[in-house]
Amino acid sequence: MALLRRLATNAPRGLRAFSSSPRTTDDLDLTFNSPRDAFKSKKTSELVRAYLVYQICSINWIVENNDMLMKRLRQVVGQRLFEAIMKATFYGQFVAGEDQNKIRPTIERLRSFGVKSILDYSVEEDLSQEEAEKREVSASISACGDAAEEGQLRQYHVEQRFADRRYKVTSARTYFYLNEASCEKNMEHFLRSIEAVAGITKSTGLMAIKLTALGRPQLLLQLSEVIMRARNYMQQIAGGTGNVLTHHKTIEDFQRYFGDHGNKPEVQEFMRKITSDKEGVLHIFPWDRIVHLFPWSNILDKDMNLSDSFRVPDPKTGQMRRLISQISPKEEEMFRNMLRRLNHIITLAKDADVRVMVDAEQTYFQPAISRICLEMMRRYNKDKFVVFNTYQTYLRSTYQEILTDLEQAQRQNFYWGAKLVRGAYLEQERARAAAMGYEDPTCESVAATTASFHRCLAEILGRVQAQGKEPRLGIMVASHNEDTVRYAIQLMKERGIGPGDKVVCFGQLLGMCDHITFPLGQAGYSAYKYVPYGPVEEVLPYLSRRANENRGFLAKIKKEKGLLLKEIGRRLFSGQLFYKPEGRYTPV
Repeated sequence: MALLRRLATNAPRGLRAFSSSPRTTDDLDLTFNSPRDAFKSKKTSELVRAYLVYQICSINWIVENNDMLMKRLRQVVGQRLFEAIMKATFYGQFVAGEDQNKIRPTIERLRSFGVKSILDYSVEEDLSQEEAEKREVSASISACGDAAEEGQLRQYHVEQRFADRRYKVTSARTYFYLNEASCEKNMEHFLRSIEAVAGITKSTGLMAIKLTALGRPQLLLQLSEVIMRARNYMQQIAGGTGNVLTHHKTIEDFQRYFGDHGNKPEVQEFMRKITSDKEGVLHIFPWDRIVHLFPWSNILDKDMNLSDSFRVPDPKTGQMRRLISQISPKEEEMFRNMLRRLNHIITLAKDADVRVMVDAEQTYFQPAISRICLEMMRRYNKDKFVVFNTYQTYLRSTYQEILTDLEQAQRQNFYWGAKLVRGAYLEQERARAAAMGYEDPTCESVAATTASFHRCLAEILGRVQAQGKEPRLGIMVASHNEDTVRYAIQLMKERGIGPGDKVVCFGQLLGMCDHITFPLGQAGYSAYKYVPYGPVEEVLPYLSRRANENRGFLAKIKKEKGLLLKEIGRRLFSGQLFYKPEGRYTPV
């Protein structure tokens, strides 16, 4: 980590361009139909490889059996030849290289064509379904047991049928908890990603992390349930239901609600710990209610005790009752370890001027992930963007969640960073809700999800416009959908937000949708590629998911295949088959 320490000494503040020299920019064709603009960063051999890979992804039998086929191929040809074949095909298309040294040429070429990088060490364990289920169930139940309690929310408890969290998921990486040592190892991988971003991207890159890589899933389940039970408790006190943003409660309102029970010492102590804003008003927000019910800043303290913290007075008896299911002292220590790892990652990232994107996960983890992420923003985003949260717009609650998080960022005066995605777990979420008997949290259709994405985007950019010249909001539009990208650009123009204002950026996966990413970067917009890296053998699960994901987007592949053929043909007939890419663009 010596490089991180050296970089921290001279780290520039905030986001910046690479140099002060005039930037080369192209006009942007919003039809995204120009093969020349899309592939000017590619050698002809790379175009042929991309076409071949997309063609294979269009064959259902191969995609459905890709895992078996790769294993058979390795057995027949041996490890060395197998790796050579993978590098010439799928690995070469979707992965940048084995380590931070071997990915450097890819990162530098992307940068020379106006595109920045989000680095992700994409190593995954190749577990059987049986082993995955065994690990998940074991790591999701407290040593104190999982007995039914009054007020328990079944959604936030493990279910054997869905313990393999890879079920119906093709576009997201999954970590399965083994032990605390494996979490430490994952942290070290993330720290190396920070070092790679700082050393290679010249402080314009980002890195992605998952909270399930850093701790026991049981803790996220229990914390998520606390959040939702506290929300229900506050709705009971407020006398309202649903997503109401206009409820206000004062300390006096709480005292009247508890009546004679308010004189009990334990209730008075609870009242003393409730926090309020500078007007003395308790703002009741659907996802933010417990920001004031409990002093959430304490969650980052190393001495916090979960069992003692999440207790509320029973309105009928005045007795204090737990909102969190039982948790052992050893599990309390595991929770503090998880937060210690996350704090360590973000501290080093901030010192090295690297931004951290916290990926979204399943709804039964997400309340805890978002709550922790927001507290990390409050701590680390005081002067610049460091931590970004991810919002999945296929969830019906996302718009309200964004409103409440924006409100907290404004009240507590920190930089709010968001990555907006459609989401990775839709089919799994629907199946789990139906099987376990709780309300489906997802939008009812593709059109409704798109409408949700656009509504969230419009709200955020409206807030940016209202903040004026120095907005404290930043958003990544992470989408492969051309209409959504066009809509974002239209909103930017309407709101007076320029491509170089460092407010809006766009992101797509390496090896996919080059016809969107590169024209954006070359036109002066802030554009990113999500860049996986890792040893061939250890990224095979990632490659398997990419094959399945491409099969799910046959219409998009059809367009990109057509553009690839046009560019290959153009180079063939114009004598440019041996074209050598030389970029002269400078990313925002």
